[in-house]
Amino acid sequence: MIIAIPVVENKGKDSRISEHFGHAPFFAFVEIENGSVKEILVERNPYEEHEPGAIPEYISSKKVSVLIVRGIGARAVEFLKRFEINVIRGASGTVEEVINSYLKGILKDTDYRVKEKFHSH
Repeated sequence: MIIAIPVVENKGKDSRISEHFGHAPFFAFVEIENGSVKEILVERNPYEEHEPGAIPEYISSKKVSVLIVRGIGARAVEFLKRFEINVIRGASGTVEEVINSYLKGILKDTDYRVKEKFHSH
């Protein structure tokens, strides 16, 4: 399974989750095998300035089945559902902290409203 997390920096497991899914400068892709982390790959977000639907398509192309975010808009969630990607909102911390919470089953989807509006579309 591959989990994606939008992050603000490229520090591997120590990368901090981004406030807003669509404007994260990087994405961490975490491969889980047999209930533990096999690999963490952090990539620059090629769609930081994007049209609606571009990032969900990008995430889907990476074979992601779960996206863990802090904040995300309802429209983006709908796009992700079309690609059968499960979205968990309201997370905070580093990639390592978020993944550990997920693997322990204690990370729950909670509504989180981003403090800034980024979109002009």
